Order: sequence, then C-alpha cells, then structure tokens
Amino acid sequence: MDPSLSDRGHLLTEQANPASQNLDQLSPLEFVDLFTREDQYCLTAVAQAREAIAAAIEYAAQAIALGGRLFYIGAGTSGRLGVLDAAECPPTFCSDPEQVQGILAGGPAAMFRSSEGLEDRAEDGAAAIAEHQIGPRDFIVGITAGGTTPYVHGALAAARAAGAKTGFLACVPADQVAIAVDVDIRVPVGPELLSGSTRLKAGTVTKMVLNQISTGAMVRIGKVYGNRMVDVAVTNRKLEDRALRILSDLLGVDRQQAARLLEANGRSVKQALLQHWTGVDPASAADLLNQHQGQLRAALTASATALR
Repeated sequence: MDPSLSDRGHLLTEQANPASQNLDQLSPLEFVDLFTREDQYCLTAVAQAREAIAAAIEYAAQAIALGGRLFYIGAGTSGRLGVLDAAECPPTFCSDPEQVQGILAGGPAAMFRSSEGLEDRAEDGAAAIAEHQIGPRDFIVGITAGGTTPYVHGALAAARAAGAKTGFLACVPADQVAIAVDVDIRVPVGPELLSGSTRLKAGTVTKMVLNQISTGAMVRIGKVYGNRMVDVAVTNRKLEDRALRILSDLLGVDRQQAARLLEANGRSVKQALLQHWTGVDPASAADLLNQHQGQLRAALTASATALR
C-alpha cells in the first residue's frame, strides 16, 4: 500500500507528547527548559544507533574512495538538512562538490520556500536517481523523519535497481515502517513537543547523524590528521587563519614560517606538513600524497620506510 495514502496517526513522529500538553501556557523560561529536557532524547537515540551509523560511514567512505559519491535525498526539513551537510563538506575538507551531494524534492527553490507537496511523488524520487546517473559505486541515504515519504521510497527503490548501496534514516522504529536497504538507521526521539513538527527533535537528531556520516567518511579517506582538518580549503580569512594555526601548532613554527610553507605548497596544509616533516621539495610532497591517495599518515610512513 502506498504509504502516503495510509493513516499516519500511529507513527511516533505524529503522536502527541504528554509532556507538552500545556505548551501554550508556559512562560518563556519553562518553554526553554522543556525543550532542553526533550532534546536529551537525541543523544540517546544516536547512541543506540551507533552500529548502523558506523556502517553508513564505511559505505560512504568506500563509495568516495572508489570514485563514487555519497548522496542524501529527502523532502522538506529532512532534504534541506541533507543539502546543508553536503554543502559544508567542500570548505571543511576541500572535497570535490560532486563527492557529497544533497537532493531535495522540488530542487534548489525548495530550500527557501516550502514545497512539501512534492514529497508525495515517488516517481520524482526515481527520476532524481536517473538524473544524477546514480550507479553501483554510489551510496544513497534516504532521509525521512516519519519514514513514509514516497519521494524517498521511490528514490531508494530506483537506487537499488541501479546497483547502488542504500541507507535509510528515520525517526520511527522499523516495525512502524519497514524498508529493504543496506543500512537502516533508526533514531526515534519520541513525539515532538509541537505535535508533528519534525523540524524539532527529528531535525536535530537528523543533523547529528549526518554530521557523523560525512565527517566519519572524510576521516576514513584521509581528510583529517589527528583531529585537524588538514584538507581545509583556504578560501577566506577565517580558514587561512585556521590553516596557519594548524601548521604552527603541529610543526612548532611561527606564523610567518607557517605562511611561507603554506604558499610554497599551493596553500595545501596537508602538503605543507608532509614537505616540512620529510624535507622533500613541494613537488615531491605532492607526488607522495598522490601515490597514497591523499593519506598523510600513509605518505609519512612510506617516506620513513624509504629512508631506512
């Protein structure tokens, strides 16, 4: 049965929350305190989904490492959060914008103007998969707070048919909405304080999970050294300052030396670190990184081994 045609009242995300029955009578401070208490459920839900989230990280990292892509697809708040997470990857990790993408029902215009009616068209979700030429090397995560969005179900079915790996992220338990995917992430946070408004706890927990998937995948493919974003794109003053501080902290050099290293290495923090630590010239550092798929630790190990 088409999920959009069924009574959705049984879904956890649609139920009324007993804790907020007098929401319209609370003082602002009581209101904030209640929201804060309810948001604690987000942390618990993420912790309980740890294995599924870890599996999604592996699928995402494998896809990108093999030349594929990570896609988030959704409608409304869920889709917007996917677009947001994808958009934040290039400046943070200097990743190709093609590697992590968000697909939103209604397209770019739906980011700024509500078009939630488009979520009822499963065929549009399938068409989006075809439009982006999604195939066996890609990993697609469908995001739907209540689990029933036809647009997402249509997209995931088409992605599976195309041979892609698939993931599902929802805030309802599997016994309420079942689906066949490679990794099923369920983060039930209970009924919303404003009944049915899944931009609240459901939106918060969704962003938490997406943070982990994209960041974890980028760590796995070598975009991070220790806890530093060594592939940061130096595109503005804030990011240049961050790059210089990373070099100064890790290399023990002053800011002027860090700036010279950064410029000599084409404003690549990772390459500047490798060049300084190994003593090779910038071109050789770039070659060494390329030989090891951008993995700084692997390049350092190879360099140390070669010198023995």
